[in-house]
Amino acid sequence: MLPYAIFGIHNSAINLAVELVVLFLVVIWLAMVYWTYADARRRIADPLLIGCATAASLFPFVGTIVYMIVRPPEYLDDVRERELEMQAAEARLAELGYHLCPHCDYEVEKDFLRCPNCMRKLKDPCQSCGRPLDPTWKVCPFCETEIGVAAPAPRRQRRRPREAAPSETAAEQPSTT
Repeated sequence: MLPYAIFGIHNSAINLAVELVVLFLVVIWLAMVYWTYADARRRIADPLLIGCATAASLFPFVGTIVYMIVRPPEYLDDVRERELEMQAAEARLAELGYHLCPHCDYEVEKDFLRCPNCMRKLKDPCQSCGRPLDPTWKVCPFCETEIGVAAPAPRRQRRRPREAAPSETAAEQPSTT
């Protein structure tokens, strides 16, 4: 007696074909689970989210399709590479002397004291030579004047009330004799 066939099919050729199709679908499903795991590792930094994406793909075919809809659009390596390129471009611009006003993003030169667009103060001039100074500097690199140390103001002595001469104090006091 022949073993009971899948789906009640008793023809061995058709039963073999159905078994091969089922095997093919299981292999495809397991490949999709692995692909979801591998793709999530390349796109997501959080291990918990990688595990959730892989667990979702265990629902045959539907989990992987949902993951493909909600996955991040870029690989982590591409994001890091883009950020490095941006930093390198900013460093090149800084070397060239390209500066922007922090208030209005207008292009200014490094020795501007005020922004020509918004008129905001960018730097303070040196008290001695008048050249622009960076706010973090302690000394002017052009004339070696110390910054932030105000010139000592002449000290004014406080006026004391004038002391009366001994002859005046005696004249002011009434005599008791």
